Amino acid sequence: MPADARARSLPWTNDPKAATLIASDAFALLVGFLLDQQVPMEWAFGAPYTLKQRLGGKLGARQVARMEPEKLEAAFREKPPLHRYPNSMARRTKTLAELVVKDYGGDAARIWSDGVDAEAVVKRIAKLPGFSAHKGRVIVGVLAKQLGVQPDGWERVAPDWFSLADVDTPEALRQYRDIKRAAKRAGNWPPSK
Repeated sequence: MPADARARSLPWTNDPKAATLIASDAFALLVGFLLDQQVPMEWAFGAPYTLKQRLGGKLGARQVARMEPEKLEAAFREKPPLHRYPNSMARRTKTLAELVVKDYGGDAARIWSDGVDAEAVVKRIAKLPGFSAHKGRVIVGVLAKQLGVQPDGWERVAPDWFSLADVDTPEALRQYRDIKRAAKRAGNWPPSK
């Protein structure tokens, strides 16, 4: 991510080191978004930092892509596990890493930093395992609103609802959770244009 990124951390986890990692490392951010399903958000976005520690202090797409699947699964299963479904999420993380290496030379930030517009970024993200166009829109919003990465046309594709892209404080996180809970009860989650 660029040195001039606005947010130095993203307050989506209770661990300050984990919050700093996902704001500063594109691959860690993607791993957090990948894991952000069927577990609390703090757990999902804290997991990249824990995984990094379990892998000897390094978390890179090339490293994960080269790992033996059993070793990565063991790192996911170690207590506390990194996800409710550690083996399947370890496999998805490995597939994510392999695609980042194959398509972006191991640099996850190239998904959004090589001059493509925001619509192309959303399409690229939606092709990743465990991602969707909806999640792609949220990531574009996070990049633009929080991390200072603004691909052309980001305003058209970033969520027009209060999303994770707008969560920059603990208070905003509580507001986001309240909105999401109410929308789910009403059968309107995820929101759509």
